[in-house]
Parts: sequence; structure tokens; C-alpha cells
Amino acid sequence: MFMDRFADAINKIKTNERIGRMECTVYSTKLLKTVLDLMKKESYIKDYEEFSDKRIKRLRIVLSNKINSIGVIKPRYAVQREMMQKYESRYIPSKDFGILILTTPYGIMTHREAREKKIGGRLLAYVY
Repeated sequence: MFMDRFADAINKIKTNERIGRMECTVYSTKLLKTVLDLMKKESYIKDYEEFSDKRIKRLRIVLSNKINSIGVIKPRYAVQREMMQKYESRYIPSKDFGILILTTPYGIMTHREAREKKIGGRLLAYVY
């Protein structure tokens, strides 16, 4: 039984990237689709599509083999705008190399977009 579908999907993407596969399938959620849109915009994945397997909705993700590491951040720390640098240095190896994915009152966005809009939020995941 799955407890956290978002964490399971991120872990499956990480595993398939590591072994060199070109695509993977995961369960579909609204949160995951929004995060995949961000990853596609940052060119960490090529594309994804939703399909139905009987009654269950799934996503087929086309990987680009550009992900070095990806992970879910638990617990989901609340981050103020001034404290963003602390978490960047903790989860991203160097400046301008990866992204932190945050959920904010204005939607899900990267840490760079949140810094431009001068808002904080809660950390969801990191990708580099």
C-alpha cells in the first residue's frame, strides 16, 4: 500500500534515471503533474503524458538522463525568504546548479521564482 504517492514517484524517477531507462510510469496526482511541469520547464525531463490503466490514472514520463539526484524533503520545512540560502546550501551542491521546489500561496514554484517574487513557502523536493 502506498503511503505517499509523490515520494514514491520521485523515488521511481530517481531509480530509472540511475539505471539509464528512457521512461517510467507512476501514479498520477495533481501535485506530481505540477512538479513535472516545473521539471520540464527546467529541462530535467523531456515530457510526460497521462493515460488510464483500467480505472487508475498514470503518468508516462520521458526521461532526459540529466538528473544527477532528486529527492523529497521531509519534513516539509517552512522557509522564509531570508532563510532560503540555508536550505539551498543544504540540498543543492552549488549555486545555479539545481532547483528547490516550493509550495507557496501563489502556487508551486522553484526557489529562484520565489526569491524574485519575494515570498516564502514550504519545501517539497530538490533536483540537480
